[in-house]
Amino acid sequence: MGRGFLYMTQSALAFAAMGALAKAAGRRLPVAEVVLARALVSLALSLVALRRAGVSPIGRRPARLFARGAVGALGLACVFYAVTALPLAEATMIQYLHPVFTAALAALVLRERTGAGLALSIAFGAAGVAAVARPAALFGGAAAAPLPALGLAAALAGAFLSACAYVAVRHLSATEHPVVIVFWFAWVAVAGSLPFALHDFVWPRGAEWLLLAAVGVAAQAGQVAMTQGLRLEPAARATALSYLQVVFAAALGALFFGERPTVWTALGGGAILCGTLVALRDARRAAGAARVAPAARPAGEA
Repeated sequence: MGRGFLYMTQSALAFAAMGALAKAAGRRLPVAEVVLARALVSLALSLVALRRAGVSPIGRRPARLFARGAVGALGLACVFYAVTALPLAEATMIQYLHPVFTAALAALVLRERTGAGLALSIAFGAAGVAAVARPAALFGGAAAAPLPALGLAAALAGAFLSACAYVAVRHLSATEHPVVIVFWFAWVAVAGSLPFALHDFVWPRGAEWLLLAAVGVAAQAGQVAMTQGLRLEPAARATALSYLQVVFAAALGALFFGERPTVWTALGGGAILCGTLVALRDARRAAGAARVAPAARPAGEA
C-alpha cells in the first residue's frame, strides 16, 4: 500500500469527520457559529502561512478575491446546514456533484474545452440526486420517506457554490499566491458569519467548544493530507480514493447518529459517482487535446 493511498484515505476520513463534527455541533448551536469556528481556525493558520511565505495578504485583485471568499463562505454554510438537516451519507453524496458543476461552469465561464460526456455526467448526477432525495412525485410510496426539501436544497446549493469557488480559484491562481486565496476565504467567512453568529448566539457548553475547534482542525488535516496524496498519486486514482469519504460518512452516521442508508441511497450514490467519473474523464481528455493543440484560455487553477 503506497503512501499516496494512505494520505488520500486519511483525507477522506478527516473530511468525513469534519462533517460529523459539524453535525454534532449543529444539534444545538446555530450553523453560523459552526461556520465561524471553522473560518477562525483557517484564518489563524493562513496568517501563520502568510508570515512564513513572506507575501502580502492584499493580493493583486482584491475585488475578485473578495468575491471568491464570499462564494466559498456561502457554500460552506450550505454544506454545514445540509449535514445538520440530512443524514450524513446523503449530504456527503450530494456534495460530490461539485465536479459535474465545475466542469459545466469551466466550459461556460472559462471557455475550457469539454467533451460530449458532460451531458451524460449531468444526466447521471440528476438521476443520482433523484434516487437519494426520493421525491414523492417520482417514487410515491415505493421508497423511504423523501429527504427534507430545505436540507436537500442546501446540499445542492453547497455543491454548486463549491464548484463556483473552484472555478474562481482556477481563474485567480495565475496571479495570486495560494495562501493569499485561502486567507481571503477565511477572513471573508469570519466577517460574513460573525453578525449571524452574534444575532442568534448560543453559548457553547463543555464539549461543544472542543467540537467547534475540532471542525476546523479536521478540515485543515483533510486539506493537508489531500495535498500530499495528490502529489503522490495519479489524479484519476486520487479522485476515486476521495470517494472513501462517502463510505466513512455513512459509517460515522450509523455509529453516532443511528442513520441507516437505504438501497436508494446506494443506487443514487453510484449514479453520482458515475457522473463524476465521466466528467473527470472528459476533463482529462480535453486537457490532453489542449496540450497537443494549445488554444488561448483564461488563467489557471490553484
